[in-house]
Amino acid sequence: MDVQHDQSRHRFFLDVSGGTAELTYRPLQNGTLDLVHTGVPEAASGQGVGGTLAKAAFAWARQNGVKLVPTCPFVQKWLERHPDEQDLVSVPPTGS
Repeated sequence: MDVQHDQSRHRFFLDVSGGTAELTYRPLQNGTLDLVHTGVPEAASGQGVGGTLAKAAFAWARQNGVKLVPTCPFVQKWLERHPDEQDLVSVPPTGS
């Protein structure tokens, strides 16, 4: 699965059966990204697509020295299964 990063639309996305799956984020003032929502079309549900998006977002953050705030409940659950990625997690700055 080839995840794309669309910085202008603040999302990581992937074309899948039934449409486009995406992990959207909100840039914060200090360069941190707030991962806010993972959406996967019904036809692709249960196939690991959300995890693929989360993995891609964390890989991109690691490559670019960016911290992430996992607001999205799916990403929070994904992190429980991938504790090795916790070093990229940041708390949101006050006032963002």
